[in-house]
Amino acid sequence: MAGNGFQSGWGGGDRRYADDEAGHTLPAGFTVPDGPGYGGHDGGYDGGYDGGYGRPEPEYAEPGQAEPAPDNVTTYRAGGRTAPRATGPRLGWRELLLGIYRAPARTFDQMRDHQVWLPAVTVSLLYGVLAALGFGDTRGEIVKSTFTVALWSLAGAAVAFTVAGMILGTVTFALARQFGGDGPLASTVGLAVLVGWTSDVPRALAALALPSAGSLVQLIGWATWALCASLLTTLVRRVHDLPWGKAAGAAAVQLLALLVMVKLPTLG
Repeated sequence: MAGNGFQSGWGGGDRRYADDEAGHTLPAGFTVPDGPGYGGHDGGYDGGYDGGYGRPEPEYAEPGQAEPAPDNVTTYRAGGRTAPRATGPRLGWRELLLGIYRAPARTFDQMRDHQVWLPAVTVSLLYGVLAALGFGDTRGEIVKSTFTVALWSLAGAAVAFTVAGMILGTVTFALARQFGGDGPLASTVGLAVLVGWTSDVPRALAALALPSAGSLVQLIGWATWALCASLLTTLVRRVHDLPWGKAAGAAAVQLLALLVMVKLPTLG
């Protein structure tokens, strides 16, 4: 009887256990529903397990549609920028010249990828004439000379300051690249020329009406040189994405040259 009971339990009389033997496994007693959210046959994703892997499928633009906008994620470049660059369209002359002094960081960011050769050359030519008249001895010689000689003297000064500004801007660009910067040549040179010459305009105008050796002209000269140093350092930092120390080092040669060329002859 015992043997018969054993046989009735395992030999085929009771199928509860025989069905679990090798080759006789039955399907589970549940099913996976189809439909969105469960990764069924449609393989879609609308907040569920999307295909059973728990990852949303990448978004692709349909033909004729624009690509999805990228995340505004902070990127780290040569100097470790901590905020995205505020790029934009090219600024007009008035917005550019005013923006250099009202919002220099934003202006340099916006003009990083735009060349400013025409404003730089025009400002250089005008400043060259103003600077020549601002030197006491030079102004006296121009005033006492004939019209032709005076014209050639002013034209020569304008061209000389234009070339000097381009050379100094190129040196600043080369040093910035040497320190690990990644800014373009055109914007670096053009903006450096604008900063270097326009920042000295108040001193040059004061020197036309007042003695260049006077205390007021000297005070304006040192103040404008300090302003030029701050703006030029900011320019290199924003255009080349360098930290303050390296940006100041890249601008140092141009600042010293401006001090020797323009400031010291009138302030000394």
